[in-house]
Order: sequence, then C-alpha cells, then structure tokens
Amino acid sequence: MLKVNTPLIRCLLLIISGGVNTFAFAPYTLWWLPIFSLAVLVWCVQHASNYRQASYYGFSYGLGWFGVGISWVHVSIADFGGLPLIGSLSLMLMLVSYLALFPAFAAWLIARFNVANYTPLLVAASWTLAEWIRSWLLTGFPWLSLGYSQTSAGLQPFAPLIGETGISFLLAFSAAALAQVFTLSKQGTATTLSRYGYIIIAGLLFVITPFLGAFKGWQQSDKTVSVLLVQGNIQQALRWQPEQEWPTMLKYLDLTRPHFDADIVIWPEAAIPALEPLAEAYLDNLNRSAFYQNSAVISGILDYNFKTTEAWNNLIVLGKRNTESTAGDYQYGHANRYSKHHLLPIGEFVPFENWLRTLAPIFDLPMSSFSRGRYIQPNLVAKDHHLLPAICFEIAFPQQIAANFTKETDILLTVSNDAWFGDSIGPQQHLQIAQMRALEFGRPLLRATNTGVTAIINASGQIQQRAAQFEATVIKDSINLTKGTTPYLQWRDWPLRISCGFIFIFILFHRWRQTNLLTPGTKVD
Repeated sequence: MLKVNTPLIRCLLLIISGGVNTFAFAPYTLWWLPIFSLAVLVWCVQHASNYRQASYYGFSYGLGWFGVGISWVHVSIADFGGLPLIGSLSLMLMLVSYLALFPAFAAWLIARFNVANYTPLLVAASWTLAEWIRSWLLTGFPWLSLGYSQTSAGLQPFAPLIGETGISFLLAFSAAALAQVFTLSKQGTATTLSRYGYIIIAGLLFVITPFLGAFKGWQQSDKTVSVLLVQGNIQQALRWQPEQEWPTMLKYLDLTRPHFDADIVIWPEAAIPALEPLAEAYLDNLNRSAFYQNSAVISGILDYNFKTTEAWNNLIVLGKRNTESTAGDYQYGHANRYSKHHLLPIGEFVPFENWLRTLAPIFDLPMSSFSRGRYIQPNLVAKDHHLLPAICFEIAFPQQIAANFTKETDILLTVSNDAWFGDSIGPQQHLQIAQMRALEFGRPLLRATNTGVTAIINASGQIQQRAAQFEATVIKDSINLTKGTTPYLQWRDWPLRISCGFIFIFILFHRWRQTNLLTPGTKVD
C-alpha cells in the first residue's frame, strides 16, 4: 500500500498543485494561489532524497501547470491541424513536457545548491533563471509566468518598478518562505529564526504595496486621443477563402464608417485578407476616406514580394500621419509600417519545413512561412501620435517592447487573431499579458482582435472598455495620454539579473566555506 509521503504520491500531488495554479491567471485571477501552489513544490524538493528526485518533482509540477494552463493550444491543433485525436494529444504532450523541463531545472538547482538558512533566496534566483531561459530558448514561450497572476491585485504595484519578471521573483521567494515554515529544523534555533524571518519579510512585501504608487515614474498628461477599435468576428475557417476576401474588407469598412470621427482607428491582425500589392484600389480608397475624415487607420495586412517570394505580417498606417498632412500619407512600401519580428513556430514559420510540411496539415497551414522583421523598428505615427506596435504573441516579450520604446511613444498597440483558440481561456490570458505591459511601461494600451478580446487598457493596467467576444462590434472611447518613465523601463531586468547572480555567488561561497572550514565529519546542509 502506498504511503502519503512516497515519491509517487508526491509527484501526483504536484501534478494537481501545478494544474490548480491555472486558476491564478485570467479569467479566474486567484492572485494568492501561486504562493501556496509553489510552496508545495518547494517543500517536496526540500524533502527529496537526491537531485534526480527533486527534478522529477519539478517536472511533475510543470506537467500540471502547463497541461492545464495552455490546454487552449489543443483547440487550434484539433480544429485546424488536420490530425487525428491521438496525434494532436501527442503534440500537446510533447509541448507540455518540454515546458515542464524548466521547473524541473529550477528544482534541480534548488536541491543541488540548497543551504537551509537561505532556501527562499535560492528558490527565487533558481526560478528566475529557469524562467529567463524559457523566455528565449527555441524562440521563447514565456506564457503563464507567475507574475501575470498579479495583474489586478496582490503585488501589482511592483510592476512599474521591477516588471513581471521581478514580481515572479518575489512570488517564488514568498512561496519558499511559506514552505520554510513547515520544514523541520535541522540546525536548531538559527534555522527556526531564519524560517520565520523570511515569512515576515514576505508578508511585508504585500503590506508595502499600497504605498508604491508614488514611485511608478509616470503621470497623466492633459492630452487625450479618441480611438476606435474594430472587431470583425470573421470565422477562422473563412479568413483565407478567396470568395470571402471582399465581403471581409467591406465588413470592416461598414463597421468603421459610422465612427470615422475618431482620431485613430485600429483594425486587427491581418484584418485585410488581400495581399498588400494586390489591394491597391481598396487601400487607396481607405487612405483617402481616412484623410477626408481627419483620421488615421492602422490595419494588419500581409505583404508579399513576388520577386523574392518573401512575405511579412505587417501593420500599416493609412490616412493622416500628421495633423497638418495635406493628403493621405499611405503608399505601397512607405516606411510608416511595422513587420512582425517574433514569429510563432508552426503558425508563422516551420522549422525543418521541407521535412515537416509533408507530415501533417498542421505543418502546412496557410500563411505559415513569413520573413522576420527587424528587432528594433520605428514607432507607427498616426495623427502625430506615436504607437509602439506588437503583433499577437510579441506582447509577451517585455524586452522587445522596451527596446522599441522611445521618448515619443504615446501608446502601446497590440493586434491579434485569437480565433484559433475558440471559446477557451487562451484569449483571456493573452489580454492579461497586455495589461501587464501597460503597467510596466506606464502607457495606455490598445488591443484589437478578430474575435476578442478587444479592449482599451489604461496606463494603470485597468480595462477601460472591452468588447464582447464573438461579436462583430466596435468600441470607441478617449484615452488619457501619460508622460514620464517607469523605473522598469529605465533599468529593465538588469537589477534582477545582477541580484540573482549575487545570490548564486553567495550561496556557492557559503557552501565552499562550509566544505573547507568545518571540522571533519560535520554535516553540510
């Protein structure tokens, strides 16, 4: 009969604990949950008999965390991948297993270098290192990072100071401090004091959060901009059907026309389904219409070079670039455009495509072979306002946003097409990520999507207005512009990385000192 404290039972408990962690994120937002969920992992790692067992514990936690948290990915594979159920589930298992390697790595580090008196510091640094690697390895997939759970409450006021990555560090520290309380003392009074000292520090982090607003670094300006966000609600199965090309383009015009008095109009990713070189007549008409209405339209569209066979996922600006413009400023190839840099694997580029495209329809989806735009590109300019763009998945990469932020940046802009994921939690999580970017950079954010969630987010990360999902609709409002620079924009993640480096150096030195200076036969923690 299995005992409760056997490794197998602990692995099952950790799978459940990781899965439950999904409720910390949108649309559930139980912001306090990661502290308890991760504390279970830390406690198990502290009681692992060896490094390998500790990594199994981390891997089990990751299976639950990502198996439930990104289950929405299976919607796109099952509905559009053209694979049998066993094939789609196998792909999901591969993806989830890959992502679970990162908490497994963090758990291995914790077990390998643990010093009882400094466990919370080691946990926070190890978790941060593993998550940083996850954010760039194989193009990166930083989805469900713990800090996003604090977008609406909890440690939210830390976002303009240390960003989402810094908040994840604090959550990992707090979880380890909680686990430390329930860890049996092996060093008498000193360990007992360290256990309760860490939990007091963790508690103080939450106590001081209401007072951090004075240090956010940005202020409201006296300028406002009227904006219109258009949600076409085009079914994914119809988006690239040739016979639906003109009905889709006319639908966006019809939704926009009654509200053309807005300063800036935003259409979603690839809202115009015709290739840009082949849509000259339509774009010329839209350009002139926006100009005569004293407005600017920003729309997603695919560009294609017939000579080089290169394609780009673009945003273009039509109508007025500046208030004093004497004609619509759009022309094919003009510089007031943005080309997506961070392409989505399989969806926008296929690694080893000559081999993979022959295996299954999911590897040969329409529009899945794009060229990459530059990492740093000029902001879009619409009626003298500078908008920093990110297309779809790019909004999950704060370092890319920071690299493209300028002194003139007024608004953050992200467009997407989440129709791939149906009525799942994926689009809600995507919106939550966008909210965090507004918090980190102290600028209002506009999010236009095909089927939702289209929303206007103020610089405090609060949703000012949102459209109902799966409806052809618009939202129109005025947004307050801000001025100033957040500490996170100035310093990015460098203070956190340096701090983690010092933690590792300190713990390694402490272990070396114990190993070399303690009397023979003395046990090292």
